[in-house]
Amino acid sequence: MIENLWYKNTVVYSLDLESFMDGDGDGVGDFEGLTKRMDYLQSLGVETLWLAPFQRSPNRDNGYDISDFYAVDPRHGTAGDFVEFMHQANGRGMRVIIDLVVNHTSDRHEWFRDACSSPDARHRDWYVWSKKRPSDWNKGMVFPGVQESTWSYSEEARAYYYHRFYEHQPDLNMDNPAVRAEVRRIMGYWLELGVAGFRVDAVPFLIESTVPGQAQGKMHFEYLSDIRSQLQWQRGDAILLGEANVLPKESKKYFEGTGTGGIQMMFNFWVNQHLFYALATADVRPLAKALRDTRSIPETAQWGHFLRNHDELDLGRLTKEQRARVFARFGPEKEMQLYDRGIRRRLASMLGDRSEIELAYSLLFSLPGTPVLRYGDEIGMGDDLSLNERDAVRTPMQWANEPNGGFTTAEKPYLPVISDAVWGYQQVNVQSQRRRPGSLLQWTARMIRLRTECPEIGWGSWEILPTGCPQALAMRYDWRGNSILVVHNFDERPHELRIRAAVPGEERLTDLLEEDEIRSGKSGEHRLALPAHGYRWFRVGGLNYPLNRVRG
Repeated sequence: MIENLWYKNTVVYSLDLESFMDGDGDGVGDFEGLTKRMDYLQSLGVETLWLAPFQRSPNRDNGYDISDFYAVDPRHGTAGDFVEFMHQANGRGMRVIIDLVVNHTSDRHEWFRDACSSPDARHRDWYVWSKKRPSDWNKGMVFPGVQESTWSYSEEARAYYYHRFYEHQPDLNMDNPAVRAEVRRIMGYWLELGVAGFRVDAVPFLIESTVPGQAQGKMHFEYLSDIRSQLQWQRGDAILLGEANVLPKESKKYFEGTGTGGIQMMFNFWVNQHLFYALATADVRPLAKALRDTRSIPETAQWGHFLRNHDELDLGRLTKEQRARVFARFGPEKEMQLYDRGIRRRLASMLGDRSEIELAYSLLFSLPGTPVLRYGDEIGMGDDLSLNERDAVRTPMQWANEPNGGFTTAEKPYLPVISDAVWGYQQVNVQSQRRRPGSLLQWTARMIRLRTECPEIGWGSWEILPTGCPQALAMRYDWRGNSILVVHNFDERPHELRIRAAVPGEERLTDLLEEDEIRSGKSGEHRLALPAHGYRWFRVGGLNYPLNRVRG
């Protein structure tokens, strides 16, 4: 039954171990610190944690350059610390998914060192090589302007190796069956330790064959079916959450694989980019179209919706004119931009106004899919544009008005804690917001509870309803004879909407955020006044909550 798919009605909280909480006082976040903050996460209401890479790494790319897939990096603790953390998470009913970063390794991984040692080395074919410099050696960079090539020469190997990302991250050769078998072993190891699935990094690159001089290699969707089979054989309810910034017409292949199943969830980058266009312009039409464009997915699949993540806000799928308008509104200065396609800022500092922040998160919680929050956004953390590239949005969590924001007792954390007059830990921190009933933290916890109490959004069908106002988006969700109606005004001015729920009981709308109930005339049409950046959640009819609701 679809109602047994826990990932359809959960709330995911994304965090980087390095930046969340330092438990041993060395200036770097770790499992000891995270375990101490589990009560906080439980009180917030999140049910699923997504951890960024924490395996052994030289840490030249925020841990995404892994040198041992089976070991916890000593900066973050030990395998025992991980086991204790999992025990604490399970005891609170929380699921944990971790990053699966197997498109590449660190150049310090023993596999790559062995591969470079000899053409006949055991791991030589675990990577992608070319004796001559390929004609496309400086094409297809993920980080243009920072990354100079995708093929680099190894003096030791006397050959060029391929790296879609940085030079120190050589790509694994997924066309080699031995490599795919090793990926399954890596998955099996962490599944045995209790994780509930994986966020799969760079999925399109992972399944694409690399041919020197050829711009686009063959896409092997059967590789997704293979890892899905391994996943469900070992733990039937585990999931794959894919990072695949692809066009809507391509997404079905990722969900289905070769017909036997692909990844269960994908981040909806298409909707995310058009969402920020709507926030920048108050024009909801492209967002409504983006939602419809991504509507047709398998019944057991689910979109992961997000506002911000650990990378830049990627706007590469927007038109040139749309991108320019988002830049003008949210990233007008050059230092705010990255790779000419993205914005390296956090949500609160981009939007600024509390009402607009609430609008954005209310929208996130009401989109057809599973909401994914980024650590610190629940208290409105800002960014530090003095830091390099994406480090601007990866600063330590601000826990209290204490030295280093209560993140560490060390004199100097791995990155400086934000301390300016607007976004600094002295003003923006968990401790102070937990004491204020009207704080953003308290509001976010309330919205998380509301979202988990509306399974119609996670499991039901949906429709976009006419409102008579191009600045407003109204969506109705239906499941088991129950309906939810959610309305958002993207404009900085108030508007009156004319709306019909168009289902039985539509004449009565019960507000889910306030003690209010509105009734229409015989026509069933409601006239709703929404303030600037206003939003309302209704249950159509009375508070007849669905029976047999399954929580994540």
